[in-house]
Amino acid sequence: MAKIAFDCDKYLKVQRENIQKRIASFGDKLYLEFGGKLFDDYHASRVLPGFKPDTKLHMLLGMKDKVEVVIVVNSNDINTNKVRNDLGITYQSEVERLIDAYKEVELYVSSVVFSFYQPLPLVDAFITKLTNNGIKVYKHYEIAGYPSNIPLVVSEEGLGRNEYIETTRPIVVVTAPGPGSGKMATCLSQLYHDNKRGIHAGYAKYESFPVWNLPLKHPVNLAYEAATADLEDVNMIDPYHLEAYGKQAVNYNRDVETFPLLKAIFEKIYGKSPYNSPTDMGVNMIGFAIKNEEAAVEASKAEIIRRYYQAKKNNFLGKFKDEAVIKEEMLMNTLGISTADRKVVAACLKKEEITGVPCCALELPNKKIVCGKRSPLFGSSAAVLLNALKTLAKIDDKIPLISPEVIKPIQDLKVNSLNNHNPRLHAEEVLIALAIQANSNPLANIALKQLPKLKGCQVHSSVILQETDFNTFKKLGIDVTEEAISRAHRLYTK
Repeated sequence: MAKIAFDCDKYLKVQRENIQKRIASFGDKLYLEFGGKLFDDYHASRVLPGFKPDTKLHMLLGMKDKVEVVIVVNSNDINTNKVRNDLGITYQSEVERLIDAYKEVELYVSSVVFSFYQPLPLVDAFITKLTNNGIKVYKHYEIAGYPSNIPLVVSEEGLGRNEYIETTRPIVVVTAPGPGSGKMATCLSQLYHDNKRGIHAGYAKYESFPVWNLPLKHPVNLAYEAATADLEDVNMIDPYHLEAYGKQAVNYNRDVETFPLLKAIFEKIYGKSPYNSPTDMGVNMIGFAIKNEEAAVEASKAEIIRRYYQAKKNNFLGKFKDEAVIKEEMLMNTLGISTADRKVVAACLKKEEITGVPCCALELPNKKIVCGKRSPLFGSSAAVLLNALKTLAKIDDKIPLISPEVIKPIQDLKVNSLNNHNPRLHAEEVLIALAIQANSNPLANIALKQLPKLKGCQVHSSVILQETDFNTFKKLGIDVTEEAISRAHRLYTK
């Protein structure tokens, strides 16, 4: 298992303190633009072992009485049914998921903003659904020439045309289902309207990466570039910060490119900009909580290799351009790493070479690697999971854990009733079968109890996995890479 690199408790303390200081510097209210994921931040937990995926959520929960959440969604993304690649759900579903998730932890969601609003059927239907469920909705509009046409932007025909979001708490977290939703414009709109109302409001940006107080080419920062290769983000030294303070700070191209315009808008609203650089706008203290840099470096290198495989897969599927793959290769070359550093890859490909069928390899916590191959009964994902659980439970590989009497009815159901072409059990199906068998087979019960030990393990597949298998690994906390090779001579398989 990965060595701990990050001190969560220290991070929560210093992050809350920094946000409180930022509120005090403005007065009445702080609009906190949240970049990245508020929870389920698995990228951060992979590159900084010890960072929990819901750490940022817990940070806010520590002061939840002062916090309300505004979710911004681009109306065009609703109209086109845009899908989040990492979750496989539409932006509308993601907005709904976020609202439910925040409510479950008693984090107050005050409203949803529809940016770039146009009266479109799918958009208006979603607005109706939200209002019928007691969610306040606001409409913001496209501003011609935003953000460069500053006279228009900062006017009644620009930001002033947007509906004013009624907020009641000092910290307004502005988040979104994905990039390009209009979070920044929403914050600027509120600053414009608050200023007219005599409310002393401020703005800050909360993005975990790149880490401003780590070197530009630090593996943690390069891992961020790897994660955003399809967006063409590039880390760079913040020139405005260097000029203002004589100190180097790391930021990324989009923030640096837009800062002069943002500064001009701030000056138009306030009379003077509160910030001298894009780095000034940030409140992220993640770099101060890294306690084992060597572990962070090791984990970040592994993440870059994983992102390379992800880019290759998405390129094969037509989701990423060639440039994204080239970018990942350049990052690996910069750090002197290669796919050979991911041990499960060689083991997986060797197993496939020997067997002639799709295979998976899984690295256990003790660094031992087990393999699984496709068979008439199991897919390679199901096979490797069974073999891993047997190994962890110290059960002889020759002993079957699931009897044919359990497997055959499942296969019959899949093929004859559910019209699947593939009778083999998927990863989730084999775990369900194992759970059924555990009632009568003590060894199956022992094997099933090993599942928690698989969290954080590594898997490689010799072909692109079916979505159901990939998602099962994800639910178990297993990091997966795949060769960019079709699993069958079919474009659509079940």
